[in-house]
This record gives sequence, C-alpha cells and structure tokens, in this order.
Amino acid sequence: MRAVSSLLALALTTPMLAAGALTVAGPAGAAEADVWSVPPTARVTIRGHGYGHGHGMSQYGAEGAARQGLTYRQIAKFYYPGTAWGTSKGRVTVLLTADTTDDLIVAARPGLTVRDTAGKGRTVLPDNGARRWRVAVGKDGVNRIAYRDRRWHRWRALEGQGEFYAGGDPVTLVTPSGERSYRGRLRVGVSATGDRVTVNDVGLESYLKGVVPLEIPASWSAEAVRAQAVAARTYASYERRHPQSRAYQLCDTWSCQVYGGVDAEYPASNRAVDATAGAILTSDGAPAFTQFGSSSGGWTSAGSVPYLPAKRDPYDGWSGNPVHTWTTTVDDTRLEQAWPAIGNLRRIAVTARDGNGDWGGRVRTIALRGSRGRVVVSGDTFRAVLGLRSTWVTFRVAAV
Repeated sequence: MRAVSSLLALALTTPMLAAGALTVAGPAGAAEADVWSVPPTARVTIRGHGYGHGHGMSQYGAEGAARQGLTYRQIAKFYYPGTAWGTSKGRVTVLLTADTTDDLIVAARPGLTVRDTAGKGRTVLPDNGARRWRVAVGKDGVNRIAYRDRRWHRWRALEGQGEFYAGGDPVTLVTPSGERSYRGRLRVGVSATGDRVTVNDVGLESYLKGVVPLEIPASWSAEAVRAQAVAARTYASYERRHPQSRAYQLCDTWSCQVYGGVDAEYPASNRAVDATAGAILTSDGAPAFTQFGSSSGGWTSAGSVPYLPAKRDPYDGWSGNPVHTWTTTVDDTRLEQAWPAIGNLRRIAVTARDGNGDWGGRVRTIALRGSRGRVVVSGDTFRAVLGLRSTWVTFRVAAV
C-alpha cells in the first residue's frame, strides 16, 4: 500500500498494524523525559503536531507557502528536493470501489457505445427506450449485454469483457450507493484472482480534475492548488509504472489518491490542472514517488527515497492550519483495552523518536507497562489503534 493522505477525507494514512509486542534495539532518539507514571485511574492528554505520515508535501504547508508568495514550482521543489522537471501524458486505469457488484451497469445516453474487449470495433447502442445497459456474466460463464426498460432484456453475447464509452462525454455508472459520472471508458476488469471489478480508463488530465479538489480545497491559493496538481500527476504517473493489479493501475481511495470523477470537478481546480498540464517531477528520468499529506506539523518525515527527506517546514504553521498543533484526551482504560496484556497501565515510555523537532520528533516505538506485563509497539501502530492524527506526540497524565 502506497498511502497518501487526503486533506478532505482526513483518513489515516498508516495501515492498521497488529497491536502486538515488538522487539526494539533501545531508546535511541528518545528524550530522557519521555516517561510518564500512570496512577490507577488516570486521564491521558496527548498533544501532537501535524496530520498524516509527514512524507513529502504538506498540503497546509503548500497553502502557507503560497501565501508567502512562492510559486507552485518553488513549492514543489521545496518539498521534493533533488527532483527534476519532466512531462507525462497518456491514460490511467482506476479501480472504482463504489461498484461492489460483479456486473457493470450504466445509464443510457445518446452516443453510448459498447466494445467487446476481445475485438477491435465499437457498436453504437440503439435508441430503443432503454434506461440502463448492463454487462454481466451468466452461469455459463458468458458475458452478455442487456438493457432495461421496465425489466431486463438480453441483447448480445460477448467473447471478452464489455466496455462502455460515449465519444468523450461522461458516462454515468450505476452503483449500489448511487449514480456517479466518469469521463473516458468504463469496463469490466478481471483481477489475477478472478474478481470482476469496474475500471475507469481515462486520460491523465481528466483523471486529475477528479482528484485535485478532493485532495486540497479548490478555493485555496492558486499556486498551492497547482502544486497539488503537479504532485498528484506525478504520483499517478509513478503508480502507472507500478500498477496495483493487472486489471488497473490505481484505486480511487486515500490508499492511492481520492478520485471522484466528473462529480468532483471544480472550476478553480480544473484551472490548476490546465495551468500545469503535463508537468511532473522526476528522479533518474522516471516519475518521482511524490507522497503528500495534510500537515507536516513543522517537520516533514523521511520517506523511502532521497527526495523525501526529513526537513524543517516553515510554511505549515500558518494561522489557518488547525492540525499544526492539536490535543486529544483519553482515559487510561482506552489503552488498557487496546493492549489487554499489560493489565492496569502504570507507565508510558517513548523508547525511540526520529530526532526532528519538538519533544525529539515523531515516535518510532513506545512501551506500555502495566500490572501484568509490558508491550512495545511502533508509533504507527499506536497512532492507528488510537486514531491519532500523527505519530508526532507527547503526553500529560493526570489522576482522576
């Protein structure tokens, strides 16, 4: 999973890890004061910085930088140092997770065509009063096209899978949760495990217009939104070279980039996509892995590649960022329920941090000791289990 934090979705960017014990080398990087005694009944206040994994561009930071007069090119190079400028075009294929059924149903519209993926030609669907068209596989394993007026009628068998297209106009997908419109082509894809999924085959720039306003407010400064367009275009180009499945390259959730199709588009973000058309960041001539997140909290964290370094971020802390610094409070029973092996919690100790910023930086490992035992978990696990905004935290413990 190559997680990317969505500002609007505010989803956790770190996958839920098992809340079991880990073996750690020692307290390197942790401050000596990173130990808190916990009375029998206590309230634990957690103070933190930032929202997300901290790799790459801070979206709040991009807006802060734009407010200080930086251009989108300057913003991009600040957050992805060492990358070069390049271009990307073509198409991407995206898994549409809202369609949880095995069939593919679209709303009828003028100019709608269907293609058998085993052949080359397209067939214009007739104006026969149909309200919907469907591709589904029968019990005999044959894919068939059907149409619905008041009931479903068989229309034609296919040798391969089915793909709907409307000459560049949007096609409306019918899902269990409602109708959604997409540019490009909608087709049935089959994964390596045989699962039937719905895939949107769409031009890269059209795809971005359904991504950018879901990842950053389109009403923000134009240069910040343009920086997001570059990061999102680069990320999609990277994923295209490292596809998630043989049936599709990207998904439409925060695990890749949030994508909403035509219904998500917004004029201001469309202008940002157009203004940066084709522009990406590269490393060694290939699209860079441009992770981004909601807020760095004032320091980015080191990622998996050299152009995702840990560095001070002077732009993240502007007055409009509500997650630059944040606080939440939990009862000690919350930790005891999450890690029952410890019994009654008696001590919290951060055993390793990344060494950057307040309190010694983001938590790498944390030890919880109680009446029955001790567990050591990663900062990512601690964050995921408690639903915290980031791993950059410190604590205050008070008796109740």
